[in-house]
Amino acid sequence: MQEHAESETGRERRRLLEGWNSPPNLVTYTRILLVLVFIVLDLMAGPWGERRPGMRWTAAVLFILAASTDKLDGWLARRYNQVTELGKLMDPIADKLLICSALIVASVFGELWWWVTLLFLVRELGITLLRVLVINKQGRVIAASQAGKYKTLFECIGLGMLMVPLSAVWPWYLVATRVVILVALALCLYSGAEYVIGMRR
Repeated sequence: MQEHAESETGRERRRLLEGWNSPPNLVTYTRILLVLVFIVLDLMAGPWGERRPGMRWTAAVLFILAASTDKLDGWLARRYNQVTELGKLMDPIADKLLICSALIVASVFGELWWWVTLLFLVRELGITLLRVLVINKQGRVIAASQAGKYKTLFECIGLGMLMVPLSAVWPWYLVATRVVILVALALCLYSGAEYVIGMRR
């Protein structure tokens, strides 16, 4: 029985690599590369982009582009029936890299409260760890819940607004931005609890 279970797990793990070079997964890899470029530009631009405004605008465009491609790879995967286990794993990881890097840089620059960033990070890293544990034990990937998808949407909108350097021009803009981010935080904590409860069941 134990040997049979081990062989089943091995097959499931091999399935994880199937379709690694499919177009949807290539889009996901591209998004990860965009995240790296975004981080460099955001750091060079300085707080609120005051050091190099042009770089801040470019970083904002890259952030929005990287966030938008999340829908593209998902659409491609469903449209051409190329949904893979690797894609279900890498897609949320790419999202977390984008979101977490933007949150950390924003807090380092004093643009966002650290307590908000820390709550986001604890949830994101915790859920990622749980996903890895499920893969190791069961050889499968648990897809994101609907609440988790809304959380990602509000995160991207709020951080995209924060990236655009308009707060100095319109004071109300920063207030609106932080409201969106706090809504994303509420969804973040709710979807995290939902995921943990689902795991226990």
